[in-house]
Amino acid sequence: MNRPAKTLLVGALVVVVGLAFRVSWNAQRDIARTVGADATAALLYPFVVDGLMALALVATLVLTGTDRKFALRVLAGYTAASLVLNYVHGLVPALHNGTAGRLQLADWAPANWSLVLLATSLPVGSIFFGSDLVAKILHHRPADVAPVAEAPAPAAQSVVPAVPSEAEPKPVPRKRPAKPAPKAPPSGRRSVDDVLADARTATADWPVTDLTADRIRTAVKCGAGHARTVRDVLRAERTTPELPAAPAVPAESEAVAA
Repeated sequence: MNRPAKTLLVGALVVVVGLAFRVSWNAQRDIARTVGADATAALLYPFVVDGLMALALVATLVLTGTDRKFALRVLAGYTAASLVLNYVHGLVPALHNGTAGRLQLADWAPANWSLVLLATSLPVGSIFFGSDLVAKILHHRPADVAPVAEAPAPAAQSVVPAVPSEAEPKPVPRKRPAKPAPKAPPSGRRSVDDVLADARTATADWPVTDLTADRIRTAVKCGAGHARTVRDVLRAERTTPELPAAPAVPAESEAVAA
């Protein structure tokens, strides 16, 4: 369908909707007067009901998913309410007289109460549902960009493998670098003699009472076993008295003895 035809179709639809609203407006205005609305409120009452129907219809065209389902429910509910009000207006001829004042919408009291509740609750519902629909429309974000069609892949070209010429040098395989020889493990622990030599130097000015295994181990950085052995040796050296030297023999005595 070309653009002028679409424009004509939309224009015709607007005209039909406008005429239908005028017919419905008459019935809803009369019912609004019956439930206590003043002249101005009764004049605006049809816009509350049928106007929200138009807003819900627009929302169904814009929203998606659960929001669209909600808009459809609002549209269906207010359409049914408008239908009931128009039906009651047709059943009660006294409503057609604008000066009739307040009337019973139904002979049965529960039915009358239900119709009055319906007519008076529609404006409140219009405020609630209308605000919610407008908020959903304002926060709706359509899909950013339509998926771009993939470009057709170029036709595969047949590739003939090149035959190596005899004159071409053959590739020389690269040699892998030799792995470095593992380093020799560090030497073992120090011997007792080495620890003893270090301990003699470190504890030269210590009193005998300070010669403990813990202090020696901390001073010379050795194991607990070596520390105990060195402690015992150092204590023995510090506590054992030195033997007196033997007296020298005179030369003459040596000669006589010879």
